[in-house]
Amino acid sequence: MQETREHLEALRQEMARVHVDAVIIPGTDPHQSEYISDHWKFRDWVSGFTGSNGTAVVTMDQAGLWTDSRYFLQAEEQLADSGFVLMRENGDNPDPTREEWLVQNLGEDAVIGIDGRLFSTLEANRLERFCGENGIKMASDFAPADRIWTDRPARPMGEAYVHDEELAGETVDHKLERLLASLELNGAEAMLISALDEIAWLFNMRGSDVDFTPVAIAHAYVSEKDTSLFIDEKKVSKELAAHLKKYGIRVRDYDDIVRYLERRSEHDVVLIDPNKVSDTLANALPSMKVYMPSPIALLKAIKNEAQIAGTRRAMERDGAALVRLFRWIEENVASGTINEVDVWTRGQQERARGENYRGDSFAMICGYKEHGAIVHYEADAQSAATLHADGLLLVDSGGQYLDGTTDITRTVSLGNPTDDERHDYTLVLKGHLALQRAKFPVGTCGVNLDVLARMPLWQEGMTYWHGTGHGVGHFLGVHEGPHSIRVEQNPNALEPGMIVSNEPGLYKSGRYGIRTENLLLVVEGKETEEFGKFLEFEPLTLFPYDLSLIDRTMLTQEEVDQINAYHQMVIDRVTPYLTPDEAAWLRNKCQPL
Repeated sequence: MQETREHLEALRQEMARVHVDAVIIPGTDPHQSEYISDHWKFRDWVSGFTGSNGTAVVTMDQAGLWTDSRYFLQAEEQLADSGFVLMRENGDNPDPTREEWLVQNLGEDAVIGIDGRLFSTLEANRLERFCGENGIKMASDFAPADRIWTDRPARPMGEAYVHDEELAGETVDHKLERLLASLELNGAEAMLISALDEIAWLFNMRGSDVDFTPVAIAHAYVSEKDTSLFIDEKKVSKELAAHLKKYGIRVRDYDDIVRYLERRSEHDVVLIDPNKVSDTLANALPSMKVYMPSPIALLKAIKNEAQIAGTRRAMERDGAALVRLFRWIEENVASGTINEVDVWTRGQQERARGENYRGDSFAMICGYKEHGAIVHYEADAQSAATLHADGLLLVDSGGQYLDGTTDITRTVSLGNPTDDERHDYTLVLKGHLALQRAKFPVGTCGVNLDVLARMPLWQEGMTYWHGTGHGVGHFLGVHEGPHSIRVEQNPNALEPGMIVSNEPGLYKSGRYGIRTENLLLVVEGKETEEFGKFLEFEPLTLFPYDLSLIDRTMLTQEEVDQINAYHQMVIDRVTPYLTPDEAAWLRNKCQPL
């Protein structure tokens, strides 16, 4: 941890040079991305903490790292002797919030520095209000990484490429027409876009600049007069350049975005999503601004027929890869020679055998026994547990394919399932099945359905603390909005064409974790004159539940029929991708209850 202490001291020297009393360093990039490139991991460099969620706050004599319960164990280890103190955001005994801590540690007229590129407009405005209420000044142009991070990785330069319009199902000009119409409806003439997945979707473009999500680092500005893409031009292939030119999209240098915005007319009306556009870019615009959620999010979330057909095909190939993976686990677990990391590696190899595979959609969560109770556990060479023919194994994984994105969780018994394990697995499965067979009127939001997945657990005084469902992109982010299924309020209704996960779970610390996840497609259901249109779900994911963990006595006949019908669909659609031996294994796993 000596290196981390040296980095912390270098930061404090830079703070002293410009008279900043505290600095807040989020684990984000200028695009508010879920996964970020190494170039923007300044928080990691300063603190040594590498978790995906965490914010560092440093004063001249104190340093704290705020993160949630998913990362407490990781943070305790990585922050040991680093000069940083772990600050727990939730759990049984949460620590003071960042704001409370700053008030306790800063005097009157203190200055808080932030790099405005890394703060969304919304977050920067909240911080500014906090500062004003507490007699603190805020400097939004403090960018110490640019001066003190001497071995900083360069911005990634992976080639950006065209996503085939046959797979995308819609041309760029049609998408632009729909976006401009939405802008007009909301009183805007233009839109500033920084969310990488939205830019990729809008321009039918993909890239390889961040892990797990096929996007290129860029900004975009869209208006009737001028549509521009701000990107490192060296990464634009000839094919992509011709594609963009075809639709009248000008390619400008990534670093020119601020100067370009400063030259916009003050009479323009520009739509900005305050959650996705940085404070620096918003402040560069002299124009009138309309702050509202991005209309692209909803346009992107409703998949067209080509995307739906592609996703179904991707699910079939993904199911075949999982058959080979879990069959391999069964064949090797008794030897005691494979561990959690080996499962991830093998999963990548099996998916790569299928057509159109371009990598994982997120880091596999492979948790054996007590590791399964750590909701976002990620095994590495040091932590990886060796598998044995006993206990539960939770595997949450997904693939990126040119024609779709997958995300599935299955919990399986590696041998000798206990009564508690079978009971708890069946409770989770009952909630999963209840949500999957839901029928609901048009206008229903995910929060209205969330209780279906939780009720079997609630009735026995148990629950889980994560959301039940998130949106999923099409060869894009495995997590996308605007819809979700969770306890927290979300006003975005579920609409036909949306894909959402269904993943209730149960986690017993030190013992095991259970989660069962399918992706669901929202489709049209019944319609009557009296009550109008109803919607329902089509399961997209194709892999069996673990029959050895199901307590048949806890199921209704309706649930038994539902499982049997689902398993028959899995057999019918996945078998064509399998060898005879693999197909026999699958049929055995899908025997009727």
